[in-house]
Amino acid sequence: MRHVIIGAGAAGIAAAETLRKLDAQAAITVLDGEGETPYARMAIPYLLARKIGEEGTRLRHDPQHYRSLRIDIKKGRAAAVDTAGRSVRLDDGRTIPYDRLLIATGSVPSHENIEGIDLPGVHHCWTLADARAIAAEIHPGTRIVQMGAGFVGSIIIQSLVSRGAQLTILVRSGRMVSRMMPPKASEMIASWCEKQGVRIMGKTQTARIERDGEALKVTLTTGEILPADIYLSVVGVKPDIDFLAGSGVAIEDGIIVDEHLRTNVPGIYAAGDAAESRDRLYGKYQINAIQPNAVEQARIAAVNMTGGDTPFIGSLAINVLDTMGLISCSFGQWQGEPDGQGVEQVDAANHRYLSLQFGGDHLIGATMVGFTENVGVLRGLIQSKVKLGPWRERLLADPSLFMEAYLATAEKQA
Repeated sequence: MRHVIIGAGAAGIAAAETLRKLDAQAAITVLDGEGETPYARMAIPYLLARKIGEEGTRLRHDPQHYRSLRIDIKKGRAAAVDTAGRSVRLDDGRTIPYDRLLIATGSVPSHENIEGIDLPGVHHCWTLADARAIAAEIHPGTRIVQMGAGFVGSIIIQSLVSRGAQLTILVRSGRMVSRMMPPKASEMIASWCEKQGVRIMGKTQTARIERDGEALKVTLTTGEILPADIYLSVVGVKPDIDFLAGSGVAIEDGIIVDEHLRTNVPGIYAAGDAAESRDRLYGKYQINAIQPNAVEQARIAAVNMTGGDTPFIGSLAINVLDTMGLISCSFGQWQGEPDGQGVEQVDAANHRYLSLQFGGDHLIGATMVGFTENVGVLRGLIQSKVKLGPWRERLLADPSLFMEAYLATAEKQA
């Protein structure tokens, strides 16, 4: 059996290792489109902050690990998939045949369609190569203009500031991490950053970038001009699936997979940030781009690629963010639902925020800022669909009682 995995990130490597455990004889090939030793993308902020070296980003530290498992890591980016001929064509013209194919390509950065986006000094922050380029240009006093304050944009702030950068962040929507936090939580995170010297500019974005001698000149849509030594474009990511055009693999926002991580094409599976699957609570198709979800999907896909029949029970939207030391998280339907009820508790002075969202007798979503204790309790209440009974009204009156509610309800129902 020839197993081919497109993508050498956390999902691809987890799948390869699982395949080898289940099939000692199979040929296993992992296509690495970046040409790096497989690494953890989520380690990049720690590399930029000089908390780890490049070796610390590696998914496996034993240099003989993949060889000992007879996992063939091939350098090369997929350009097309021939589903009829069961082969993958690489961008250098090579073709790799497969019996079973797993697409675990993850995401790629979205690109701003503006003048000057390809100038020297303009960077994304997504790959190890990006991190090297940024680190080489930062020194104390470096002026950085960053477009975007989503998940990636918010987790790299500390890394940049720790190197002495003067950081200005442009927030097109006006709210930091607006896709994972309600307005008051976003405001609290922005306030925290501003108190530590980061300039946050809401409701604006870049109109164009020009060279101004050795520096950059960033013109905003408001007409204001910001001088910069580095421009960081972190405006979001999208599934890395363009190479599937014309393949017949069903795609909406991501690759559509069933409960066994199979696509509509026999022999082809997908996992991780490129896959669009049903969530475990409401059955809605979504992309849940978090590493634990990617790894779980990859392992289940590998089981099924070897003849298993293991279902993926669905993902739960979970976001955990560390922004300059301020921890925030959101779970499930943190934004609530139209006919549901919700409650907020705000302690702006201490940068603590709690939001609970209810659907009928269940907790369906939650947001926390400044909390590190008992965070898993909220996940348990949501994921287990615990019936709250009279505790629903008590939580609406005082959301801080969620631990007591868990002890009184979840354990009894378990």
